[in-house]
Amino acid sequence: MDVQRYSGPAGEVDPVTLWAAPVADAPLDATLRLPGSKSLTNRELVLASIADGPGTLRAPLHSRDSALMIAGLRNLGVSIEELAGDDDYGPDLRVTPGPLRGERSIDCGLAGTVMRFLPPIAALATGPVEFDGDESARRRPMAATIDALRGLGIETDDGGRAGLPFTVHGVGAVRGGELSIDASASSQFVSGLLLAAPRFERGLVLHHTGERLPSLPHIEMTIACLAARGVEVDSSTPGTWIIAPQPIRAREVDIEPDLSNAAPFLIAAVVSGGTVAIEGWPRTTTQVGDLLRELLPLYGASVSWRGDALVVDGGIGVRGGAEIPGIDLDLSAGGELAPAIVALAALAHSPSRIIGIGHLRGHETDRLAALAAEITALGGAVTELDDGLLIEPRPLHGGAWHSYEDHRMATAGAILGLAVPGVRIDDIGTTAKTLPQFAGLWAATTKAITAP
Repeated sequence: MDVQRYSGPAGEVDPVTLWAAPVADAPLDATLRLPGSKSLTNRELVLASIADGPGTLRAPLHSRDSALMIAGLRNLGVSIEELAGDDDYGPDLRVTPGPLRGERSIDCGLAGTVMRFLPPIAALATGPVEFDGDESARRRPMAATIDALRGLGIETDDGGRAGLPFTVHGVGAVRGGELSIDASASSQFVSGLLLAAPRFERGLVLHHTGERLPSLPHIEMTIACLAARGVEVDSSTPGTWIIAPQPIRAREVDIEPDLSNAAPFLIAAVVSGGTVAIEGWPRTTTQVGDLLRELLPLYGASVSWRGDALVVDGGIGVRGGAEIPGIDLDLSAGGELAPAIVALAALAHSPSRIIGIGHLRGHETDRLAALAAEITALGGAVTELDDGLLIEPRPLHGGAWHSYEDHRMATAGAILGLAVPGVRIDDIGTTAKTLPQFAGLWAATTKAITAP
């Protein structure tokens, strides 16, 4: 797949709009708190919208992805009211289910959770619901969702595209029953069906038929969210999930901070040296970002607790002369961490081979092609593999870094900019997808230095 570079009309990046990535010339000493998890926020919004009564989400994420989810659910007839909340990160949300209505259109933006979680909910509505999104979203795989709805007896029009735009013709109920899908491209296909399944007349017996299933922890997160609302999911047979028709209990939910969004900040300690602490890190969680506790020690960092904060100490860091090793790593369980880890691997002193991430070709952009192109453009050497990347470190130099409208590409560029003067990112604003405060938090983190 060719990498598309998003640029101005002249075909070149406007230097006026470039964001100069900060370089930290001394070890860090930063403590920060991050907004809520996007994955948890959007799952809980969906479940609260089809629960048996009103519920509250405390400390949810407020970002483009969550705003699109809220707007989509409101369009379907759900009442979502803002309550007093955090002054820095936004209000709590009171969600009151209502009769689901069609004759609506839903903007998915570039949010995979919206385009894959809401179609099964729209199938429970009465009347057609049209789904569309950003131009880039039309390239994201959607066949598994569309085929699944048809397999459940729901008329779905996609014009033969197997992607956006498409229309779901809801009739107010879904029969349910046994269904087989290939979710090799994204675990979100499974999660979207599981979230709605308790409302199906016959429940759901869902089989995954593909050879691999990426990001399995995200499915486990979905199952945990359902369990907390009293919904039993039988997942005792690998690749099969069974949910009987049953009520979804209304509840008040405290949303954990987004641990995947913590990746660039914690990796900053490894690059710049010193310490970075993330407050409110849960001791147990289903978030894949928790894998950072295991991954970062492989690169020489130490990980510890300070109260409720997770602390990463990078020692003298790459900028201080530390040599971090290249690693052969299977990231199939945590693909969303891959761009940050690949950026770190480009600063190592020996080659790295990161596999299990072939599904990232179908994310906001083809992340494998994009990472290979951008790191190579800065003087590195990255080769695409069938299921991952081979990173062979070379001296890097400054230059423009293209984000491809992808928040994780933008933050990967920021990581490299810590060690490589002159890295300039074309669209740091794309981080608003899951962390609108990124640029400000990054500036505060890189300024929080320990005196030499």
